[in-house]
Amino acid sequence: MLDRSPNSAQSYLTAPLSRRASIAVDVGGVIVGGGAPVVVQSMTNTDTADIDATVAQVAALNRAGSEIVRITVDRPESAAAVPRIRERLDRLGIDVPLVGDFHYIGHTLLADHPDCAAALAKYRINPGNVGFKDKRDRQFTQIIEQAIRYDKPVRIGVNWGSLDQELLTRLMDENQAKGSPMTAREVTREAIIQSALLSAELAEEIGLPRNRIILSAKVSQVQDLIAVNLELALRTNHALHLGLTEAGMGSKGIVASSAAMGIVLQQGVGDTIRISLTPEPNGDRTREVIVAQELLQTMGFRQFLPVVAACPGCGRTTSTVFQELAQTIEGDLRRNMPVWRDRYPGVENLQVAVMGCIVNGPGESKHADIGISLPGTGESPAAPVFIDGKKAKTLRGPNIAQDFQALVADYIEQRFGRSA
Repeated sequence: MLDRSPNSAQSYLTAPLSRRASIAVDVGGVIVGGGAPVVVQSMTNTDTADIDATVAQVAALNRAGSEIVRITVDRPESAAAVPRIRERLDRLGIDVPLVGDFHYIGHTLLADHPDCAAALAKYRINPGNVGFKDKRDRQFTQIIEQAIRYDKPVRIGVNWGSLDQELLTRLMDENQAKGSPMTAREVTREAIIQSALLSAELAEEIGLPRNRIILSAKVSQVQDLIAVNLELALRTNHALHLGLTEAGMGSKGIVASSAAMGIVLQQGVGDTIRISLTPEPNGDRTREVIVAQELLQTMGFRQFLPVVAACPGCGRTTSTVFQELAQTIEGDLRRNMPVWRDRYPGVENLQVAVMGCIVNGPGESKHADIGISLPGTGESPAAPVFIDGKKAKTLRGPNIAQDFQALVADYIEQRFGRSA
């Protein structure tokens, strides 16, 4: 962590902070931890046994920017489908690593389906349900031995909704015997941390190298996520996956996840993240990927897409033209990025401004690479365009929006084209 003394040149208000030193883990060619950029991942909600649906959703998530995709492996039919899903994705040129999510019978599925074990890039196991009583360590060991056999990393993912009850009960009893006991919430947090650390210790004793282990501690409350992960980061140098589980739907889930993970990331903690949004019925699963990217980009940790600055609108901007243009430009940029990343190296650093009146319009447009100040209420029907800080031209007439879109396309070609 950084020096936060008064004389320090950096403070906790500075973004982004330096990253916590963690062990790097190679997940199918994607590096998690070790100072690598924070990785965005997501999870399908299809029945994995439905190969067509799963391939389609993995492809969509990857196109949206998910760098690792987790799939459920909950029964023999799902396990049997995994190698076929991997083959289909490879034929499509989609090399995104697949993570198998195992609960209860992962030891059996991995043993009975070696092609599945080999096709996955990582296994995710939950120490709270990998096995119970005398079976727990034995079945945990069987999964770790499969990971060693196939040289696969493992995420040991603790979730307080399925926390090891024996561990929790023991810690509660020990706490009660203390003169100044902790609250039940604090004991639960400690149980989550210990579950992760003890499981990682056991995995290493079995023979899984530390650079093949990622830890996560999932909770559903913002303050708990912050407290648990900052404490976990103090006790281990394992790579850490962040996520607010059961975050919720829509703006509630987005705000809660961003508030919790933003604070943890600001402290330099977290190597890979997932925004666990409950989708609307028949909603777009890729929304969680977009939110994760926007969180990292807004905080200054990574750059995924060109930034489109647009004013919020007020009584001076009764026209919806600037809103529609900003939406169109942003949509075009996101839609084209999968192709543009190769065609226009560096285009993700582009800054575009679409403003609705003369108050901040010209100034904001000058700060952007290319910007436009559309006429507000009562203003002359003229829209000055600024390119690289200088006024380049003024657009007029009914086709201002289309004309500006063409200027943006030309600017991208001229600045980021390979011949540029």
